[in-house]
Amino acid sequence: MHALNLGILAHVDAGKTSLTERLLHTVGIIDEIGSVDDGSTQTDSLALERQRGITIKSAVVSFEIDDVTVDLIDTPGHPDFIAEVERVLGVLDGAVLVISAVEGVQAQTRVLMRTLRRLRIPTLIFVNKIDRRGADTDRVLRSIAERLTPAIVPMGLVDGLGTRDARAIPHTGAGTDTDTDTDAGTAGLLDVLAAHDDELLASYVEDDTVPYRRLRAALAEQTGRARVHPVFFGSAMTGAGVDALISGIRDLLPAAGGRPDGPVSGSVFKVERGPAGEKIAYVRMFSGTVRTRDLLTFGDGGEGILRQGKVTAIDVFERGSARRETSVTAGRIGTLRGLADIRIGDTIGVPGGQSGDPAGTLGSAGSAGSAGSAGSAGLAEPAGPAGPQHFSPPTLETVVVPGRPGDKGALHTALTQLAEQDPLIDLRYDETRQEISVSLYGEVQKEVVQATLADEFGLDVGFRETTTICVERPVGSGEAVEFNGKDANPFLATVGLRVDPAPVGSGVEFRLEVELGGMPYAFFKAVEDTVKATLDQGIHGWQVTDCTVTMTHSGYSPRQSHAHQGFDKSMSSTGADFRGLTPLVLMDALRRAGTQVYEPMHRIRLEAPADTLGALLPVLAGLRAVPQVTETRGGVCVLEWSIPAARVHELEQRLPGLTRGEGELEAAFDHYAPVGRGHVPQRPRTDHNPLNRKEYLLNVTRRV
Repeated sequence: MHALNLGILAHVDAGKTSLTERLLHTVGIIDEIGSVDDGSTQTDSLALERQRGITIKSAVVSFEIDDVTVDLIDTPGHPDFIAEVERVLGVLDGAVLVISAVEGVQAQTRVLMRTLRRLRIPTLIFVNKIDRRGADTDRVLRSIAERLTPAIVPMGLVDGLGTRDARAIPHTGAGTDTDTDTDAGTAGLLDVLAAHDDELLASYVEDDTVPYRRLRAALAEQTGRARVHPVFFGSAMTGAGVDALISGIRDLLPAAGGRPDGPVSGSVFKVERGPAGEKIAYVRMFSGTVRTRDLLTFGDGGEGILRQGKVTAIDVFERGSARRETSVTAGRIGTLRGLADIRIGDTIGVPGGQSGDPAGTLGSAGSAGSAGSAGSAGLAEPAGPAGPQHFSPPTLETVVVPGRPGDKGALHTALTQLAEQDPLIDLRYDETRQEISVSLYGEVQKEVVQATLADEFGLDVGFRETTTICVERPVGSGEAVEFNGKDANPFLATVGLRVDPAPVGSGVEFRLEVELGGMPYAFFKAVEDTVKATLDQGIHGWQVTDCTVTMTHSGYSPRQSHAHQGFDKSMSSTGADFRGLTPLVLMDALRRAGTQVYEPMHRIRLEAPADTLGALLPVLAGLRAVPQVTETRGGVCVLEWSIPAARVHELEQRLPGLTRGEGELEAAFDHYAPVGRGHVPQRPRTDHNPLNRKEYLLNVTRRV
């Protein structure tokens, strides 16, 4: 018995949740197939999922195919929840990408396939809905080859296409262990496989035929290496072609690796709260075995801080449900309880076996008229723990307003718990206005937050208008210093700082030009931590990034005490002095350096009828879009432009009218660009405002 962690991915309404239900029914896990429309599916448990018929949270369900134990993960398809998909990709051994035989390849399909190929995740393609009117498998195959990848292998034909009686017919020898020679159907299989296998090509040239057994073995090997992608046809509604897909999952996708007796290594891809409020961590084990009462070390490899916790309970997924076990081993997915400090993205144990470049990007897409958004994944390959995940940032935010003024405290607690479950939800608390802002990828997320707060916390909330999240970068260099006991410095500390611009994408770096032994290390640490916290709000209120902050001056008042009285705080420096003075010095230096506000830009790819180009161009120009590629291919125009994130939603709303409903838009966060001339967007401050010295000192020290 071996394990396989399988993901099902697709664009919205391709039928992946229905396919999950059909798979579970076919293998005997459920007796009756649930309906997405009726809200009775196995994996959609949230009330909003059942109401809207969309998947929001990934769900795990397990079943067996002969000697293979499959942990299947049903993932969201709506682009607003792309972050949920991204977290799953790092724990998969294989995937099934579902495409509708009616709608064909969509913008979100392209995004998903690009990422699956970049991460080299073995992927089967299932063309669903062959029983629906308008189904066209030939058109879909051409679209897959042109827009996704030419390395595809159709695993059969369809009879009765577009009718209730539609069925998938496998090619001769497909799904068998015979030595049947290649026929017309498998000749294409040979062509694709031979492109990656010189020995197979030589064998065909010499013998003019290749036994199907040999082709099937080569297909399994190349599928496992994500070089080719078998394409199955069927219908989740009628069950046509599902048996062949199940055989493909068993025979063509690689088993999970890892030694149960190796060092403990796993990755947390989901965290939720149990009935008693306890954290439940979903973990994919890559190596070793975790047992109840084990003391685990875990943490985000990017932060360098490790935490510990004792496992109090373990659940493993078996035959459609979670079952309490004493351990979870390499290759399996399980849930761990008792780890109070666990977070999504944490690596459990040692990050052994990690490979791949985590710098890639997974964008999100929206078709015409949908609420498009952006996301990005930087996940390690599934051979090891996912490691630090580099998602593109949410580019929108809104203020959450409680329906009852007395719920402000409860709302803060509830949103904090939601942020624990999703690392891409960023909260900003404005103490002055007593308001909480939450970051977003798209408008649909508002509904999810609203429904979750109502169902799980009993809170009725509303939202202010959605705004764009900008950043600030230093324009030049600036420095400032305040000395202990001089000028109007009320703090017992000397701090000098210089701010310099740094390359785009470098973040914030803190350096020392003073001797580390010149004062207690705790004071240096207080300055560094305060610098990074203060830069969350720059001159215009936006987070400051891509800069180097250097400490140029330091000084303190040594510990003073009186006989029989002990420590005299009024004459001795404390960490509070450095934490209080640093924002004033830093903002003074930043003001002298100057900052430029940058707004998020999305990369869009727009396909539309060529005769609509004349209507599209002035609209794009009016939305401040910047052209990169504009070309015409036959009767289709293809535009690759960049556009401010704040204008993407407007473009999506106008696109159907401009293109007769035939336009297709793909959007993904790409970069930040300087805000043009005119009004520079400002963000209300949530701190004590070190830009206003009098106000700051009044709030921090209670003295001017």
